[in-house]
Amino acid sequence: MGGISERAREINRRRHRRQKLAHLAKRLKTATASERATIVEKIRQLTPGADTIIANWELADSDR
Repeated sequence: MGGISERAREINRRRHRRQKLAHLAKRLKTATASERATIVEKIRQLTPGADTIIANWELADSDR
């Protein structure tokens, strides 16, 4: 029988990551400079493609 397949787990991880990124993008609209730095760090921890997302969202100036 078994549980959830690896493919299903992967899809769930992607959906959850997409939801978290949407939430962070929403918070980013009203964020201060220090909050932007925190959001950038959270994005880095969340996904391996963080550099691309940071570049697309034009957050390079908030970087580190």
